[in-house]
Amino acid sequence: MKARLILASASPRRRELLDQIGVGYRARPVMLDETPHTDEAPLAYVQRVAAEKSRLCRTQSSENLPILAADTAVVVEQRILGKPKDQAQCLAMLSLLSGTTHQVYTAVSLQGREHWQAVSITEVTFRTLTRQEMLAYWRSKEPADKAGAYAIQGLGAVFVESIKGSFSGVVGLPIFETVQLLSKQGIHIFK
Repeated sequence: MKARLILASASPRRRELLDQIGVGYRARPVMLDETPHTDEAPLAYVQRVAAEKSRLCRTQSSENLPILAADTAVVVEQRILGKPKDQAQCLAMLSLLSGTTHQVYTAVSLQGREHWQAVSITEVTFRTLTRQEMLAYWRSKEPADKAGAYAIQGLGAVFVESIKGSFSGVVGLPIFETVQLLSKQGIHIFK
């Protein structure tokens, strides 16, 4: 498939979602400090990080293709949950999510003729989790590199009672919002 954009991400999940809608791309991951700034609101955080990824990729690329980047944050009571560094952090995050509703913010940034951004905010409700389930999930190794210590597209799906919003946004690239941005750049799915 001919590349129509550059994906500024190493995420296999974002690649799978672009493959799903038939958009050709070249993956050019960028390394960026994704630490939230002091008192940075979750919405501002994901928008900033996604925009910084696309800008950095633009400076590192000699190709004249649009740059697509995204950033996802799992948020509990305006607190951003990163990726767990160890079992204790994983259990702490899953305990926070257990039996509650949290939000998943995903910002998409497209650097082309202009810079466009969109954000998806999805509410995810977890059932109550047992300590044994959380420990077994940690041992599966799935939560180790996932924001909020879970993957909705994997084993973590068994914890999800309901979602209100974009499933693909929770995975890491909201398809609806991404397609809207791509169409502004002249990249159409059905043409």
